Parts: sequence; structure tokens; C-alpha cells
Amino acid sequence: MPAIYLLSLGILAFVLKTGLGTRELNRRRFTLPLAVVAVVGALYLRSIPTSAGDIKLITVIGAAGVLLGLAAGALMKVRPAEDGSLVTVAGTAYAAIWIAAIASRLLFAYGASHWFAPEIASFSRAAGIDSAAYTAAFVIMALAMVLTRVAVTAFRAARMTTGIPRHEHRAAAGLRHRHTHLHSHAH
Repeated sequence: MPAIYLLSLGILAFVLKTGLGTRELNRRRFTLPLAVVAVVGALYLRSIPTSAGDIKLITVIGAAGVLLGLAAGALMKVRPAEDGSLVTVAGTAYAAIWIAAIASRLLFAYGASHWFAPEIASFSRAAGIDSAAYTAAFVIMALAMVLTRVAVTAFRAARMTTGIPRHEHRAAAGLRHRHTHLHSHAH
């Protein structure tokens, strides 16, 4: 199985495993996706084709990733938990956005090699697009989707903590002190 299929399925599995259901919103929920994006970007975006046609393709497909990330972010709710920390809630519609995006990407990759290879080759020549630009564009799309969803979640979490006294922000953002017994005050 080509690496792009494994990468796509890996991103889908990661996103669904870490996002579906009701999950505590803590630092790890922000840092882990950012770390995954950094690693995937470093592995798969070592050289990006830069002809005018390549840049147009990458920009359009990257913008689609941002729009899909906005949709996924809109479908992931942020709300306070009973203990005052924040949680995210994502369900079937959230999963459907990710599955549709990744499945479309995989179908295109397969189709470009098996179903409509001559048409893609002809279009690419006419538009001045290098074949490597497609891989870069779809990797950027997936990473843009993840980054945008994280940004939307961070924005929603920040809005939830607006108006909360500064000393309560950590708890409201799900970032509780590890040793709460050390911070209690004797009466």
C-alpha cells in the first residue's frame, strides 16, 4: 500500500480516536495534534514543487483543507464539565466530515493512478503541474484541516474562559494544577 494511503488512514484514525465523544480539553489536546502536524510535515513536505501551476493547485487544495477544518471545528463543541473544566464533544457529523475528506483524497489518489490517469496527466501538462504537487497539496490539505480545527477549538475555549477571574483560567481551560493539595489554604 503506498505511503499516502497509510498516511491518510493514520491521520483519520488519529483524529477519530482523539476527537470523538466527550473529551477533557487540556494542553495535550492542543500539543499532540500540533506535534503530529510537525512530524508529518517534516516527513512528507521535504520538497514542494514551486511552478505557478503547482502553487495554484497547492493553494486551492490547502484552502479546501482550511474550509473543512472550519467545518470540523464548528461540529466540535466546547462546553464546561461538571467540575468546571472544559470538554469537547464531537459526534457522527464530525466523524463524517473527516471520513468524507480522507475518503475523497484516497479515491482521487487511486483514481489518478487507475481510473483517469491519462486525463490527470493531460490536465497536469496543460496547467503546468508536477505530479509531486498532488501529494504535497493533499498532505497540506490534511494538515491545514487539523491545524484549523485546533485553532477553532482554541478560540472557542478562550471565549469560554472570557470573564472568568484570572486565577480560575487554568481550571476553566481544563488545565488544572497537578498538585491541588499544595495550593489549598488552611482556614
